[in-house]
Amino acid sequence: MRVTIVGAGIMGLATAWSLAKRGHQVTLVEQAATIPSNLAASGDQHRMIRRAYGAQGGYAALITEAYDAWDELWADLGASHYVAAGILCICQDPDDEADRFRQGFDAAGTPYERLTPDEAAARYRFLDGGTFRYAFRTPEGGALLCQRIAADLLHWLTEHGVEVLTDQRVAGLDPERGTVTLDGGAVLTSDLVVTTAGAWTLRLLPELADTLQVYRTAVVYLDPPADLADAWAKAPAILSVGGWCEGYVLPPVDGTGLKFGAGFMKRATDDPNADRTPEPGEGERLRDAFAPPFARIAEYRVRDVLTCAYTFTADDSFYSRQIGKVLAVSACSGHAYKFGAAIGRRVAEAVDTGATDRLQRWLRAELV
Repeated sequence: MRVTIVGAGIMGLATAWSLAKRGHQVTLVEQAATIPSNLAASGDQHRMIRRAYGAQGGYAALITEAYDAWDELWADLGASHYVAAGILCICQDPDDEADRFRQGFDAAGTPYERLTPDEAAARYRFLDGGTFRYAFRTPEGGALLCQRIAADLLHWLTEHGVEVLTDQRVAGLDPERGTVTLDGGAVLTSDLVVTTAGAWTLRLLPELADTLQVYRTAVVYLDPPADLADAWAKAPAILSVGGWCEGYVLPPVDGTGLKFGAGFMKRATDDPNADRTPEPGEGERLRDAFAPPFARIAEYRVRDVLTCAYTFTADDSFYSRQIGKVLAVSACSGHAYKFGAAIGRRVAEAVDTGATDRLQRWLRAELV
């Protein structure tokens, strides 16, 4: 089958990988001049993989499949771009986000190590032990190195016959004919078009606006105080600092930076290209939200602020819809990257079998 994929984030790259392995003729179209794009959600240095999902137990169970898919990808690439740093959560208030993650672990019978504030602050010197109720840690989980994954996937695809077209903005789709029209007027005709365009999905398929909303957010890269640099280099990924902030942290592993992010930074937008220049003080505002539970937060120097755009569904689940010869897959919702390789395999399976209804159920974590 001839398949055109629109969008070369992790889902587009992984779908092309899986389809190529199944013998399909694949063309991958990306609007950016380079892969990964620095505007794409999957173009950052690192993203988290973790089993903690609180009440969303279906996604927690699917992490097993996600690891299996990544292992298949590592075997094909000849290198693993995963750092098993472990996961830490810090509970500040009863029933805050970290507390709910712990409740989800209890419900699923997932083991973890619970730490008192003094124990956690002694182990992780960047914490202020007088500002939180408890912490808990699990050795499973850590960081996926996005830019290295994209670079190696791109090399693998070109070596295995996938046509990759960069710097090619899509002007329109025709679901009835299965065509993709590029800005310059060229038309690509396929048996099926798969859109994995992330925050740009609604520009191609505005009829999905009844389900998808685009948000703009930002993350900050920081230089910690010099005497805490070693503590951060050995730190686990922090899924939630709890409290009102509910922020997350990716430590500086394998040459990456120290990254802070939080959901309160996101805001709805109609244009994924708008407001992509960081605002004055945006990094400091995000940084300062992490005290508590971090000590000496004002001593962390802002190195860089990156903006991102995502599509979200109302319940933060992943989504797909078949429209004629177009299969739209929108799995942003802020937590899709960890499932990237598995989503690629599942989309390829749906292309082979035609069971797009089953794909939709899997994306919603209804099939475990």
